[in-house]
Amino acid sequence: MSRNDRRAAPDAFETALRLLTRRAHSEAELRRKLVRRGCPADDVDRAVVRARGLGYLDDAAFARALAGERARTRGPALIARELAAKGVERAVVQEAVGAVRREDVVAAARRLAERAAEAGADRRLTASRLLRRGFPGDVIREALGRDADVALD
Repeated sequence: MSRNDRRAAPDAFETALRLLTRRAHSEAELRRKLVRRGCPADDVDRAVVRARGLGYLDDAAFARALAGERARTRGPALIARELAAKGVERAVVQEAVGAVRREDVVAAARRLAERAAEAGADRRLTASRLLRRGFPGDVIREALGRDADVALD
């Protein structure tokens, strides 16, 4: 028997705790990482249930925190895509993104637009960048000035 054959699978709960102390994770994201590290599926299920029960794993709290953090530099559409990619359920994503105040979204778009203007970017290029960052058209128009002459459709 080789040395690698004798090596036991990592403890799923201990591994989960190590991962969760570094940063918050969605449940799906944590599951993927535990499986990738060689934890058996049954152990992963038990570790996730235990972490959730202890309050260490909460998709709704994770989504709210990530949405609040990302809202400083990204629009709602991009935040929603990121949360979905992390395996957060659609209803939880909608709730978290919906909790971001419109005035915060507009302020973030304005900051990015001002930074682009200082760098010499024209309004159309700035509008395009804001659109790619997930900001809706009405927010982009407001950030660039209500009389913005950019086509966003």
